[in-house]
Parts: sequence; structure tokens; C-alpha cells
Amino acid sequence: MYQTTIKKAVELLGIGLHKGSAVRLRLEPLRENSGIIFYRSDVDVAIPLIPENVVDTKMATVIGKEGYVISTIEHMLSAVYAYGIDNLKIIVDADEIPVMDGSSASFCMLLDEAGIIQLEIPKKIMRIKKEIVVQEGDKYVKLSPSSDLQYSFTIKFPHPVIQQQDYILKFSKQNYKDEISRARTFGFLHEVQYLRSKGLALGGSLENAVVLDEKKVLNPEGLRFSDEFVRHKILDAIGDMALIGMNFVGNYEAMAGSHDLNHKLTLELLKDADNYEVVELIGEKTKELEKAYA
Repeated sequence: MYQTTIKKAVELLGIGLHKGSAVRLRLEPLRENSGIIFYRSDVDVAIPLIPENVVDTKMATVIGKEGYVISTIEHMLSAVYAYGIDNLKIIVDADEIPVMDGSSASFCMLLDEAGIIQLEIPKKIMRIKKEIVVQEGDKYVKLSPSSDLQYSFTIKFPHPVIQQQDYILKFSKQNYKDEISRARTFGFLHEVQYLRSKGLALGGSLENAVVLDEKKVLNPEGLRFSDEFVRHKILDAIGDMALIGMNFVGNYEAMAGSHDLNHKLTLELLKDADNYEVVELIGEKTKELEKAYA
């Protein structure tokens, strides 16, 4: 199994969630061993995708360098990771990735348009060797050894539409597209009003998020899945875990996980080389993984 990139450059135009301004996103191929690199074309700054470049995790995963940031990278990265893409240049002309419809479906369609090609260097993956847990109160995120990849997530909200939701994704590219990619980000009306008073979420609308008041979903079309909320949390987690720099094999589990906890989990994983091993995918042992990303 070999490293991959996209066949051709592709781009789209969307709205930034927080500033509400138009953002042009362009994806370009990169050669082997380049990794995922973000680039701010408006200020000529490249920001490699590494945990050390994460500068904020309060409302989204934000990376930065030299005082310049790119916000809300997790939905885009979720699709890139699910497609098994190793090398990619992600170019934006503003400080955030366009929100599109609040899910990763548009990014999946963009990657389908770009196509995937194999390069000449074997793909590397990270195999989780030890259980790693980051816990704060009753919230936690955890990685544990496994022969495959699975995401398990539980959320609890004191809201009649959400309450407790659990979901387990047995990872494959197709399962991701079918079960996860269309799940939208969500928020509560009082939070949106507060954020706008602070000059944030100016691009947020019922077109790119599920919004709830105290009793119900406000979007006229309703939900895409009855458990769309927990599915979106898995979408976020997949994007956040892309910060480790490669696909991994192991189980991810979360109770009320967040961008912040996910970031701390990547740091905890990478700080001790005994937690994992990096494996080159060559020979017969790659067949099952090749099916996952087919």
C-alpha cells in the first residue's frame, strides 16, 4: 500500500463560519513524505499540520504560525483522513476553512472530483500499542490497541431532542461517507446569540448548522439522522486525530469528548514513543487496510 495524494487541483468557494466572509479553498497535490500542509495565500504563510501548531481548541481546532491562524480545520481534515490521503496542500485566502453545510460532505465531493493517486513510497500508519486516556471530570477520550479502527462516542445533553446518544463507527471510507460525512455541526440558539454579540458566528445560519432552541430543532428540514449530533462528534474526532500526522490503527473512545480533549490526547500519544509504532505498509498485511480506503 502506497502513499497517496490527489490527481489534480480542485477548489471551491464558501463562507467562513465566524466572519461570514467568502473564502476560497484550493487543494493541490504534493509529493511523497510531504504530509498535510495548510497555506494562507493572502499572507504567504505555510502551516504544517502538526500538534505543535495548534493554537486554540475552544470552539474549533485552530492552527497557527507567525501570528497567522487558520480556524475550523477539523471538518476538512475529517474527509482528508477518511480518504487516506497522506500528502496534500490546503490553500485558503482567509483565516478559516469555509463551513459549507456544516458537515464534511462537500469536502468528500471535492476529493471525489480531485481523484486519488498512489505515489512510489510505502504508506506509513501508526499502530497504537498502549491505552492512553485523557480525562477531565466525567469527560474523557481514549485510544487503545486493536487490530482495526473503530470510533465510539457518547454524548449527554439535557435537551429533549438530544439526551444521551451513542454511536460506534467501524471505520472504512465507505462507512464514513454513508454514516458520518453528512452529519452537521450543531449549536443552541442562546449560544449563537451570545457569539454574535462578540463578533463571532457571523456566517452561521440554518444553512450550515443544526440549531436548537430550548425544546426543538429550528431547521425546517429537520435532522438528517435521529442521532446526527453524536455522528457529528465522531466527524470532529476523526478530523482532530489527523493531527498525529498519519492514519492509525486502534480504537478511539470518548465520553463527551471535545476538540480540546482530542488535542491533549494527540499530545499524550506522541510524547512517549512506547505508546505506538510506525509501520510501513508493505506486502500481504496491507490488504485489509487497502479495502478500508478503497
